[in-house]
Amino acid sequence: MQAIVLINPLDNVVVALRPLAAGEVLSVEGAGEVRVAEDIPQGHKMAVRALALGDNVVKYGLPIGHATCDIAAGEHVHTHRMATNLSGEIEYTYEPAVRDLEPVEPETMRAFRRVDGRVGIRNEVWILPTVGCVNEVAAALAADAADLVHGSVDGVVAFAHPFGCSQTGADHAQTRKLLAALAHHPNAGGVLVLGLGCENLTHEQFVEELGNFDEQRIRFLTCQDVDDEMAAGREILQELVEYAAGFEREDVPVSELVIGMKCGGSDGLSGITANPVIGRVSDMLVARGGTSILTEVPEMFGAEDILLSRCRTSEVFDEAASMLNGFKDYFIRHGEVVYENPSPGNKAGGITTLEDKSCGCVQKGGAAPIDGVLGYGDRIQTRGLNLLCGPGNDLVSATALAAAGANIVLFSTGRGTPFGSAVPTCKVFTNTALSERKPGWMDFNAGVVADGERTIDEAAADLFHRVIAFAEGEKTVSERAGYRGIAIWKDGVTL
Repeated sequence: MQAIVLINPLDNVVVALRPLAAGEVLSVEGAGEVRVAEDIPQGHKMAVRALALGDNVVKYGLPIGHATCDIAAGEHVHTHRMATNLSGEIEYTYEPAVRDLEPVEPETMRAFRRVDGRVGIRNEVWILPTVGCVNEVAAALAADAADLVHGSVDGVVAFAHPFGCSQTGADHAQTRKLLAALAHHPNAGGVLVLGLGCENLTHEQFVEELGNFDEQRIRFLTCQDVDDEMAAGREILQELVEYAAGFEREDVPVSELVIGMKCGGSDGLSGITANPVIGRVSDMLVARGGTSILTEVPEMFGAEDILLSRCRTSEVFDEAASMLNGFKDYFIRHGEVVYENPSPGNKAGGITTLEDKSCGCVQKGGAAPIDGVLGYGDRIQTRGLNLLCGPGNDLVSATALAAAGANIVLFSTGRGTPFGSAVPTCKVFTNTALSERKPGWMDFNAGVVADGERTIDEAAADLFHRVIAFAEGEKTVSERAGYRGIAIWKDGVTL
């Protein structure tokens, strides 16, 4: 197994692929032999040449912060010796460097073609509460309807949330917009919108937010309007199951697939293994005419140069720049330090600054041009790679990806997590040690890249095949465990 990796020839740090012991002598391309000065954990950085106070620390070929003291070659480069370079808003300049991917003829996969032409990879019946007051009713209805499931229907799932009442302004609008977007999701063959009857989010508002919809596929029940909500709900669910059972898997081109990309609990290997592997999968799908969506705006800060030059047009660039600066304003408006990130778990895994985290995070976006920018709760309109406004919170952003239309979320993690979102959530682990320790949370081990067993391209081809298998009905680990959920962003950014 390789001990270290120099990501870019311009870098003045390397990343430890295994724990490094003080006294080891390592050969570094362009720097010769470097003696490890102190024990360095896996995923953490080591200087390969001397850095003076104030010098930039360079990783991925980009500055990820500056030295806060003199650092000798072989020393551990982490929070005790470096800090971020970032501050507030930036005036971005459009300097396009758009390179189209080589087109690839799409394969076919077996999935569900909906009446509106979109494709789903599950055929579930969803229960969406308009208000948190009926969460328990929704859960009880889903459990009671289990015996109704038959044929091609995968199950009945209820998605609880605490909102829909006592909200005003943008908060109320975002709840309404997000739930309506979920109701349109093609992974759901049928949807029951479950209300109480006295909440802020009224039936009339929800119908208006939905716009055009299939009245056989989306049904409504207001609990205060019926004597027995369980009996009335079961009757509607039986009709929805029968409607959904009329859909069968058929051959559709892979170009119809939409994947969302998210990371959480990142470590120092995220930008070396899992994220670039996901990025290659995104490129593979886009080259076939498909669609991918990258979110987590705060984890684009410091890596904007990697993204903005790839915007297809100046209009897309302006939307992306506005999204980035709008999110910075969101932090400032709430009295938060814009760049007070990464999390304690990220730091324990070897990530030091937000630039460090972001440069690894955006590797999930691959190399495709950016063809669209989506606001929170927006539904996908443009094929190709899209940016989506969303926070770093795992379930909030995964829910936004689902609402945008992602059939599946590829979720990279170096620390591990059991959660699942409204759509299949494929957990891609960054390191083999975590994969061996938490196999019940893992769908794919990208740690084989760090182990030297597979190249990034080889691992990406393997993951692409797994994605198609999930699209054709194989359950992810979180689906098998019954871990499903949604979370709605409160007081978020509007575009």
